[in-house]
Amino acid sequence: MAEAKSPSGLSKVLNAAWLRPFLFLVVIVAAWDLSIRLFHIPAYQIPSPGDVVAVLWSDWPELLRQSWPTTYATLCGFLLSALFGIPVAMLIAGSKTVESYVYPLLVFSQSVPKIAIAPLFVVWFGFGIIPKVISAFLLGFFPVVVSAVQGFKSVDPDMVDLARAMQGSRSKVFCAVNLPHAMPAIFSGLKVSVTLAVVGAVVGEFVGSNSGIGYVMQRSIGTFDLPTMFAALVILALLGVILFWIVDRIERLVIPWHVSQRDDISFAS
Repeated sequence: MAEAKSPSGLSKVLNAAWLRPFLFLVVIVAAWDLSIRLFHIPAYQIPSPGDVVAVLWSDWPELLRQSWPTTYATLCGFLLSALFGIPVAMLIAGSKTVESYVYPLLVFSQSVPKIAIAPLFVVWFGFGIIPKVISAFLLGFFPVVVSAVQGFKSVDPDMVDLARAMQGSRSKVFCAVNLPHAMPAIFSGLKVSVTLAVVGAVVGEFVGSNSGIGYVMQRSIGTFDLPTMFAALVILALLGVILFWIVDRIERLVIPWHVSQRDDISFAS
């Protein structure tokens, strides 16, 4: 019996959700190192994985210290995007008038490059944390609104009519029907938003900052220190993955029925 169970345990490990991207990452790093060796790419163009790992090992305390301002700006911008994005989506989904006025302006605002208007935030608010938070908020706001609007509009009208027929007040119907039905779409937008908030925070640091991972990257580009720049990119990637994982964990706690159904479908496929 023990011998019969061991292959199934091994197959479970090999099919684990966390192992597949890790193996793919190993393949990418191996291909990266092999390409440098085969094509004799100089270090001032693309550093080797070993050089990047050496910088991560030697400069880890400094990189960790510089990652805190970026993380703080990202979290503040993301929380603001959720705090304002969901109520705005509720107004848009609940009123055709509000949608006709607000929604086109939101779409138009996304056509304006954030890197082009980020210097204005530095002029208006200085070189502190506020411009970075605003940049993170602007990039994370739109996905939350779009996903939440889609979620609120996808509620079955018959379910709403049934709840109202049972003498449910407007607020009770919203909490019992509209909000639970829209939560999967809202969390989908939050996952996109938290990763874009990292980009927004770095954009703010590019424009004007003396701290943060964006500042480290800008300084590394100026001195052609590519291993440090790639190490900073690794830190940003890890930050995005960790924040995405945290939002996913929160989703599993808030709407476990949807997550289990989604996992069953993905496992069956």
